Amino acid sequence: MIFLLGVCSYFIGSIPFSYLIPRWFGKIDIRRHGSGNTGTTNVVRTLGVKIGVLAFIGDFIKGAIPALVGLLWLGEFGGIVGGGLAVLGHCHPVWLKFRGGKGVATSAGVLLILFPDILVILIIEQALVIIFTRYMSLASISSAVLLPTFAIIFSKSTTLISFSIVLAAYVIFRHRSNLIRLINGTETKLVFNKK
Repeated sequence: MIFLLGVCSYFIGSIPFSYLIPRWFGKIDIRRHGSGNTGTTNVVRTLGVKIGVLAFIGDFIKGAIPALVGLLWLGEFGGIVGGGLAVLGHCHPVWLKFRGGKGVATSAGVLLILFPDILVILIIEQALVIIFTRYMSLASISSAVLLPTFAIIFSKSTTLISFSIVLAAYVIFRHRSNLIRLINGTETKLVFNKK
């Protein structure tokens, strides 16, 4: 059952909404524009907030559904397997030669199911970082750092704390090039295209 859940979750996570929605609504291959990343931030920069929000919703839901199904079906560990494999599918989608986004929107969907209280705090934190710095990558990295911190503060189970550490490390790893640019002062700030 765990294997079946993991496989299904991976393929759900592999649905590349941040690639498909720009194809459908913008008539472009998002991989050939902006940073070339199939993630929400690049969609917002390239096609505007409205289409970016649609891409975010798709990527968010595909994290939430497998985590919820796993949680209801097999308990806490099932939620972790479902959510974790969905994030992996998003970052390495079989349909796009395993080159996907950085996992933030899909991880947020997972957090809605497994860490809803912490998600509220992280949304506020991300909003403040974006408002004051305009660095989306910094907002994502700082949220990843805070996730296991709050998991410990809120006395989550050892399993959830362990998962939060792995998920946070993976998201930071996916942002390693952004982290280098932040350190060097060459990271691109987020400019909202209001199309």
